[in-house]
Amino acid sequence: MTPGPIDGFPLSLDRYTGEEGLGLTAVLTSRATADPLNLAATVIFVLAILHSFAAPSLTAASHRLRSRLDLARGGEGHSFAVELLHFLGEVEAVFGVWVIPLLVILAAIRGARAAEQFLGGVQFTEPLFVVVIMAMASTRPVLAATEQLLGLVARLGGGTPLAWWLSVLTLGPLLGSFITEPAAMVICAMLLGKRVFDLEPGATFRYATLGLLFVDVSVGGTLTNFAAPPVLMVAGTFGWDAGFMMSNFGWKAVVGIVVANAAYALAFRKEFAALDGHAKAAARGLQPDPESPVPPWIVGVHLLFLGLAVYSAHTPAVFIGAFLFFLAFQQATAPHQQELDLRPPMLVGFFLAGLVIHGAGQQWWIAPVLSRLADLPLFLGAIGLTSFNDNAAITYLASLVPGLGPSLRYAVVAGAVVGGGLTVIANAPNPAGQSALARYFPEGVAPAGLLAGALLPTVVMAGAFWLLP
Repeated sequence: MTPGPIDGFPLSLDRYTGEEGLGLTAVLTSRATADPLNLAATVIFVLAILHSFAAPSLTAASHRLRSRLDLARGGEGHSFAVELLHFLGEVEAVFGVWVIPLLVILAAIRGARAAEQFLGGVQFTEPLFVVVIMAMASTRPVLAATEQLLGLVARLGGGTPLAWWLSVLTLGPLLGSFITEPAAMVICAMLLGKRVFDLEPGATFRYATLGLLFVDVSVGGTLTNFAAPPVLMVAGTFGWDAGFMMSNFGWKAVVGIVVANAAYALAFRKEFAALDGHAKAAARGLQPDPESPVPPWIVGVHLLFLGLAVYSAHTPAVFIGAFLFFLAFQQATAPHQQELDLRPPMLVGFFLAGLVIHGAGQQWWIAPVLSRLADLPLFLGAIGLTSFNDNAAITYLASLVPGLGPSLRYAVVAGAVVGGGLTVIANAPNPAGQSALARYFPEGVAPAGLLAGALLPTVVMAGAFWLLP
């Protein structure tokens, strides 16, 4: 049954009527018939996902073409084709690129005004916040303070690469419950790069660590009700406070993180032994660090700005305004700063903006799928769906399903956070982590490699969240 005159896209879920007693296939067919743009938006989204899987191959093709042109032109490998392939191989650009055909189709069918209204109805608060928090968290004072904090624990293990690896991957993700997951992701990724990846470990280890980082951060923000995007989207609606999160999610996340980290530490013990040798050899050849320490008062001001951004995470006017003052302060204290590179935060923001635009057009099929699952199938289904859509979108759509009981609410949120490391699009902070570690994957992060690295930690987290009482 059609919902009546179509005056916008996407249709709100309450516009779909006459679905009582229909099976899932019939419901989806009815909704696709009611508004063919539903199907078009999903096809475009699937193409964007396939493009993201092909991105490393496009990057490699760009490098090969540049090398051939270098040989043919005597060192001048620049061309439009090279740059186009390189751009299309940037994972952060993929979903933004595929917004273009979506808007073209929408404008062709409904008119330019409809496309403008559609964009105006999309919430871009999260992408904007990630840009700001990623830029702040990557500054020298914040990294220095965090490195000192995690270094206290690492030194208990002798300051070896293994000790740093365990410290960063255990405490860092849990820190995300208080400074938000995007900030924790950036800090953990940059410290892993400096303390572990700079020692040139093998590809298998790099992918395992990246997958573990994504999974740990995804569950590490569940100690509170405001730091993990999939929790934040439903905490108010479900009535979950920090106490509820700690007793039902947080302690299980701690158990899962410890077990998953220990399993990978044991599996890669030979790799860590080799890295320890590399670290000792590198230490013998190091020159004393010429940089003076950052004055404590500058660190304190940076942390205050970071705290203000976290506190105002849902009010762009506040955290963007604070960011402008932050930039002025950083310029005023330039001798104690490193150059602020805004390109990675902007690319990550572009990625997330494209993702939320596409995600807005997927509710027509996600909501009926979620509403027809029992506890365990819903838990497993949420893990699977999260691989193909941002986990915050999954939980938000679940909150719109009427009559969702306490056990089903737990199942969908637990599944969403457990599956948050399987792909780069599964959890909003993941693109920030990939961007911070991109230089250690010169051919781009292969989705299959990331999936393989995240699979074991995901199974461990699934066991912790489903089997523990």
